[in-house]
Amino acid sequence: MKKTDASQELPAPELISRKIAELGDWRGESLGKMRELIKQADPEVVEELKWMGTPVWSHNGIICTGETYKGKVKLTFAKGASLKDPARLFNSSLDGNVRRAIDILEGETIDGAAFKALVQEAVAFNSSGKPKASKKAKD
Repeated sequence: MKKTDASQELPAPELISRKIAELGDWRGESLGKMRELIKQADPEVVEELKWMGTPVWSHNGIICTGETYKGKVKLTFAKGASLKDPARLFNSSLDGNVRRAIDILEGETIDGAAFKALVQEAVAFNSSGKPKASKKAKD
């Protein structure tokens, strides 16, 4: 997305809507659906654009980012390693100590209720003020 002086003055939610519309394919549709689920799960979520125009959803800290690549939409949860994921939505970045991600490929769908529960868990974790214990602290 090319930045212009006018677009820099627009609110982040509008810029995210434009980014989704400009994708014009399954990736935009998928990212748009996930965005709606995030907003349903947390009506107080803050939408921002960071890191070269990446949509970021926050509430007392980053919940997740939404990146689009040629073959996938990636939702990276900033503190995903600390979250319970009983539906096993996380399918990427599983070896990291902090982040976890959900990669969505063309034609795939995500369990909306499970995703909203994961977003709510991330908000609760961010709001708890409890940092993840380091490996050294666990030993």
